[in-house]
Amino acid sequence: MSVYDQLQALNITLPPLAVPAAAYVPFVQTGNLVFLSGHIARKADGTVWAGQLGGQISTEDGKQAARAIAVDLMGTLQAACGGDLNRVKRIVKVMSLVNSTPAFTEQHLVTNGCSELLGEVFGDKGKHARSAFGVAQIPLGACVEIELIAEIE
Repeated sequence: MSVYDQLQALNITLPPLAVPAAAYVPFVQTGNLVFLSGHIARKADGTVWAGQLGGQISTEDGKQAARAIAVDLMGTLQAACGGDLNRVKRIVKVMSLVNSTPAFTEQHLVTNGCSELLGEVFGDKGKHARSAFGVAQIPLGACVEIELIAEIE
């Protein structure tokens, strides 16, 4: 099954490439590696999904926010692949920053929202190395920010 068949089966429509909000580019390619800039959590209406895990936001809601980021990341990755996600050879690494209270320790469970969706869409090619960190704040008060590294053909 192609990546696009899987996206269709999951009823996922990828967004267009977003314009950066600061002094950076959405992705950089060097050799066969593509580095995607961090994407913050946004709700379906495009507003920032703000708040702290362990405070106003539950682990399950944080996981849904991370899943939403995975959709946005795939939209950017599609642009980086010249419009064809089937060129993805491997999702190499995911790094997740979770806006957390000092006592919150489930950053890894929040990040699973992104990791699990990448696995559903890309199969074995979606299995990746990962880091998940708790941080004091993320731009615009977002609850989660995730960046990604992929290898393409």
